[in-house]
Amino acid sequence: MKKRTKRIKSKANAMRKAIIEMLFEAGSGHPGGSLSATDIIACLYFDVMKHNSKDPDWDQRDRFHLSKGHCCPAVYAALGISGYFSTHNFKKLRKLGGMLQGHSDRRVPGIEVSSGSLGQGLSVALGMALAGRLDNKDYRVYCLMGDGEIQEGNIWEAAMAAANFRVDNLCGIIDFNGFQIDGRTEEIMDLEPLVNKWESFGWHVIQCDGHNIEELLYAFNQAKMIKMKPSVIIARTVKGKGVSFMEHVVDFHGRAPVKKEKEIALMELKSIEEDESKL
Repeated sequence: MKKRTKRIKSKANAMRKAIIEMLFEAGSGHPGGSLSATDIIACLYFDVMKHNSKDPDWDQRDRFHLSKGHCCPAVYAALGISGYFSTHNFKKLRKLGGMLQGHSDRRVPGIEVSSGSLGQGLSVALGMALAGRLDNKDYRVYCLMGDGEIQEGNIWEAAMAAANFRVDNLCGIIDFNGFQIDGRTEEIMDLEPLVNKWESFGWHVIQCDGHNIEELLYAFNQAKMIKMKPSVIIARTVKGKGVSFMEHVVDFHGRAPVKKEKEIALMELKSIEEDESKL
């Protein structure tokens, strides 16, 4: 487990550096939520999911849908590092003629469905999961949602339907970093008691530290073992995780780093990498 965890942490750190670089080059984008979701996405792409960068449309692949599409730099980083496309494309994020749009775009190899309008992702993932059942395909579907996003009613319609149809190949993940664009979620529309809400809708609920790799792997493994109901992982995270001056700062929900900030961020991430390499 130690080697496995160390490998995923290394990938997550590389992803964070790529996120900072691509957002700086773009001059716009969403670092806070991208960084809070990085460890979750690293676990999925570098350990949990079945997928093949050489054959993005492999019919036995597990499916991942980023419902909070504005945080696509984290997924682009995972896909580029995994070999779905050249990492040279990172410099063209949000640029005219570039492949990487400001929200997840299905024209990018490895992206299942375009996203952007919040609240729709769980319905999309439910459709994928039901299609797998109808086609007798043994794949799982993972849907990453933002905490502010689950204030949307469509999420709860999908949650009710998923439990009704006992879709056990569906796993929702909530990146619970406590912030949305206008401030703290608890001050805008409090989500608690969140566990009770999902349980009352018929889901199996797992809570974990969204930056603890071992806890995340345990949560994903537990979700795989649950039958006859969907699972949701409530991952407690830190907005801007890994870059000290971005952590818990709502301004970095949608502001890219300037040059000096980029340099400091990359220095901090390099220091984290060096410390982890000594363990």
